[in-house]
Amino acid sequence: MSTVSPPGAPVPGQLTFVARPRAKPARHLADLTMAERRAAVAELGEKPFRADQLSRHYFEKLNSDPSLMTDLPAAAREKLTTALFPTLLTSVREMTTDSGTTRKMLWRLFDGALVESVLMRYTDRTTMCVSSQAGCGMNCPFCATGQAGLTRNMTTAEIVEQVVAGARALASGDVPGGPGRVNNVVFMGMGEPLANYKAVIGAVRRMVEPAPDGLGISARGITVSTVGLVPAIGKLADEGLPVTLAVSLHAPDDELRDTLVPINTRWKVAEVLDAAWEYTAKTKRRVSIEYALIKDINDQEWRADLLGRLIKNQLVHVNLIPLNPTPGSKWTASRPEDERAFVRRLESHGVPVTVRDTRGREIDGACGQLAAAE
Repeated sequence: MSTVSPPGAPVPGQLTFVARPRAKPARHLADLTMAERRAAVAELGEKPFRADQLSRHYFEKLNSDPSLMTDLPAAAREKLTTALFPTLLTSVREMTTDSGTTRKMLWRLFDGALVESVLMRYTDRTTMCVSSQAGCGMNCPFCATGQAGLTRNMTTAEIVEQVVAGARALASGDVPGGPGRVNNVVFMGMGEPLANYKAVIGAVRRMVEPAPDGLGISARGITVSTVGLVPAIGKLADEGLPVTLAVSLHAPDDELRDTLVPINTRWKVAEVLDAAWEYTAKTKRRVSIEYALIKDINDQEWRADLLGRLIKNQLVHVNLIPLNPTPGSKWTASRPEDERAFVRRLESHGVPVTVRDTRGREIDGACGQLAAAE
């Protein structure tokens, strides 16, 4: 089947690190540190401690409705909420599967850009998969987001709002299973997180800081994914944030990875893995290697052996992902027998490996399927 690229889509192999300039959304409370919030409130003519109250409403009570902020003077509520709680995400559509416990949300940003996030509730936890960019500039040919190209970076608050929206749905009991909370956040939605480094780190800090500064999610419950931006991996290791690093490798040899993951033309497999091992040395956190299994492309046993030799004896875990279908793609998931053989070869090298659950596939909400299509 031939693939028709959408207007403005990148040519094969093209990388885009910087989007065309666009207007920025209004400043939001979640964009700011607590010190910055107090300064912002003071600039509005209110006592700085009002910032603590606003923060507790937003991060602890998941509320930005001034009518519910009865601990603030009535005259101050509208002024403060108008200035610090602009509308960042507008719901366009929500799709569910797994009896309502997997939910994909399509959001329209203030400038019309579209992004998606996915909530996945399990018996013992709830995970939010969030986007960090509208589109993606890394241009991996098997990923629907990459084929659309990069529209723009998201702000810290736009990223945080996705988690808050999921937390509100859980707290209100809208998700089957009764009231709950977000336990895990994975930056595996639209975009390359480390290409939007400053906003992503700001969002992670808002997520892990305890209330009223942030949402109080454990840093160990947060995973930041990357296709392999080596300098940014080094920066992340120095942040003092014990988050999990996930490296989207998808091929152990440079010849194939140059095609599957075009960033490999900048930083080769050995450089990416060296950066990953430095990350584990500094953070003591296990690195996750993400590997989408593609029929007759990267699922040969010799490639499993090569991968096993490259990563054995490291603090690492491999997540094998059966390729999820995307419109117009010429590729498909590996045969079950080839998947099993790949697992066996990795295990023979002493490498821990799991095959990822394909939750959300029916609603185009699984890995590589997010295209933000109306």
